[in-house]
Amino acid sequence: MDATTLLTTPSMTVSEFRCDAGPDDTPFPECRTGYSIAYVRAGSFGCHCRAGFFELVAGSMLVGAPGEEYTCTHEHVSGDVCLGFFFSENLVETLGRREVWQVGATPPLPELMVLGELAQTAADGNSDLGLDEIGQILAGRFIDVVSGKARKPATPTARDRRRAVEAALWIDDNSHAELDLERAARQAGLSPFHFLRLFSSVLGVTPHQYLVRSRLRHAARLLTDDDIAVTDIAYDVGFGDLSNFVRTFHRAAGVSPTKFRQASKGQRKILQEQLDLN
Repeated sequence: MDATTLLTTPSMTVSEFRCDAGPDDTPFPECRTGYSIAYVRAGSFGCHCRAGFFELVAGSMLVGAPGEEYTCTHEHVSGDVCLGFFFSENLVETLGRREVWQVGATPPLPELMVLGELAQTAADGNSDLGLDEIGQILAGRFIDVVSGKARKPATPTARDRRRAVEAALWIDDNSHAELDLERAARQAGLSPFHFLRLFSSVLGVTPHQYLVRSRLRHAARLLTDDDIAVTDIAYDVGFGDLSNFVRTFHRAAGVSPTKFRQASKGQRKILQEQLDLN
């Protein structure tokens, strides 16, 4: 099995797993040391665990709990691809309802499948949601769906709103730096899960979405200056590489950074053509 780590934070680790085992391979037991959800993106496999035997297909989720033993088989097809989320003890404690982690697996459930695919989109760099944010949302949604008890949305207090606004101002001031959900939550004095819920509830966007949009806003302003190279702008506002900046800017503006710069210099036809297309 090939494993690629996509994200590591104090609250979670996210990895992609590609298995090429087939019907002729001998299955072997594995023991989980923590809480996890493996979203099946392709292929199929069977799984024996304390909760029973499950046939998992694309859209299913294998659920891990500390001390649980799992034996996976490939009796029908060869190989599978999974996106695995491994959660910290602190996050699971924050979520509550620990008993649901003993479920073993879930069938393809629409409430969870859409988040699994959204996570893959973020992992591919095609979403302005953070992979850590989607992991938090997925964990919370999993708890709600399996337990059958949806969380009641809390009405933000004046203090909550002040916290969210102050966090947004801090993110905007530091958007050029390497920021993630954990760091922003520490700044606000909240757990990442509660910070994500509070920020999104008050401001209507997640912290990572606001971070990306702050970077785009700063980039748009800098693009009006011909003396600064597009590559320099990408790094100055906080993007890790030029291709990610160009792709994200184009998705937001409908034109490339270079064409946006040309439009800012009076070539109105560029933006007008984009408006006509829409």
